[in-house]
Amino acid sequence: MTLKQTLPGVYIDGLWQHGPQLLGVINPSTEQALALVAGGDGKTLNAAAAAAQAAFAGWSRSSGAQRADVLRAIARGVEARRERLIELQSSNSGKPLGESAIDVDDVIATFDYYAGLAAAAGQDSALALPSDEFVARVRREPCGVVGLIVPWNFPMVTTAWKLAPALAAGCCVVLKPSEVTPLAELELAAIIAEAGLPNGVFNLVCGTGLAVGAPLAGDPRIAKVSFTGSNAVGVQVMQRAAETVKGVSLELGGKSALLVLASADLELAVELACAGGFFNAGQMCSATSRVLIADALYEDFVALLTARVAAIRVGDPFVAEQDMGPLVNAAQYRRVLGHIDSGLNAGARLLCGGARVADQPCGYFVQPTVFTEVPLDSALWREEIFGPVLCLKRVASEAEALALANDSEYGLVASVVGQDLEAAERVANALQAGLVWINAPQVIFPQTAWGGYKQSSIGRELGPWGLSAFQEIKHVLRAL
Repeated sequence: MTLKQTLPGVYIDGLWQHGPQLLGVINPSTEQALALVAGGDGKTLNAAAAAAQAAFAGWSRSSGAQRADVLRAIARGVEARRERLIELQSSNSGKPLGESAIDVDDVIATFDYYAGLAAAAGQDSALALPSDEFVARVRREPCGVVGLIVPWNFPMVTTAWKLAPALAAGCCVVLKPSEVTPLAELELAAIIAEAGLPNGVFNLVCGTGLAVGAPLAGDPRIAKVSFTGSNAVGVQVMQRAAETVKGVSLELGGKSALLVLASADLELAVELACAGGFFNAGQMCSATSRVLIADALYEDFVALLTARVAAIRVGDPFVAEQDMGPLVNAAQYRRVLGHIDSGLNAGARLLCGGARVADQPCGYFVQPTVFTEVPLDSALWREEIFGPVLCLKRVASEAEALALANDSEYGLVASVVGQDLEAAERVANALQAGLVWINAPQVIFPQTAWGGYKQSSIGRELGPWGLSAFQEIKHVLRAL
């Protein structure tokens, strides 16, 4: 797919605009230019915040039914342009077509789910008091104008996870997509623009973090910032938000573990290890890149895994048979190869992969890579790589597996594989992670919470918790 045109990268108060900042968009499979996006800057962001602020009084008083109608209209619009969105996603992100389809279906499900919550949830509920001289009610109100900053690894998906509950709550929005993967986001924004929202409720400003993200986080008209991205940038968002003491939700990094218990089905464990490490070319905060294998199964697991990894097909995402596409850009490509080199220098043993894909003349393709004997103090073991790299570790007991899994500054997700369900549930309860899968792939439903412990998150997305993240609580107490 080749667009090779300059696209408007700013949507403010119901109008598309060409902003002053030109952003080059590439196809990571070919390294060729796809388009230029005319994004915004601080001045553009200022206009977007003003438009959202002006629209807030009206939208915040809309009914749950009205908001639900808009959210359902967005879902139906995404359905109508499903194939177009899949194509844009695979072109700009390098995801295989099947992965892009999963993303689009997730967007539809999320907007439909929050439409249901918006229609069903009342603003007021009675509160019982220990006195018959007073009555009280609890009122849930939209928190105000919110800034949403989303990453490049799951464009549209992360936007839906933030935007749908924000609109359902009655908030007005300024959205900053990643400048790396804006194409599917711009198409989604066009769908949103046609869904019946009043002007100013939804605004979008493409741009770099310095030009748009930083002023968005610091703008005093923004009541809350919801950010997904790296821990380093998350710290900067918190610092800017602190200047005006605004609310912050952060979904940051992970260095998650997959625990293969002694009772595990080996074939299932290998499939889940590959899915957890190589889906989206490993560019996931939820990547289970540390695999802890019970001693009795270790040798067989390694043999099966090596054969399975050798069968993974890496290449053009538009070829239906491909299992894994490229990394998203040159910077990420260099970063992942640098992590692999540092692991080798630290003394880890390379089991397979570790280089670019030889039969791909261009594109940011890296082989699925597996290390063993990884030093526990190495960056390879402790830092988020955001690439297709697994680290294997033999463990002698359940207690050792838990200790190693929890020995991390992160705590986003974890996976457990074992046919002894009592043991698997016990391990899941002991893991310091916000979401634990047992004998399951990394399936995520809109009804379940997303977020983690420690430095992985502040707050939760999805489910009713995602809606609450964009609401303020007001108590009204009246004397009788």
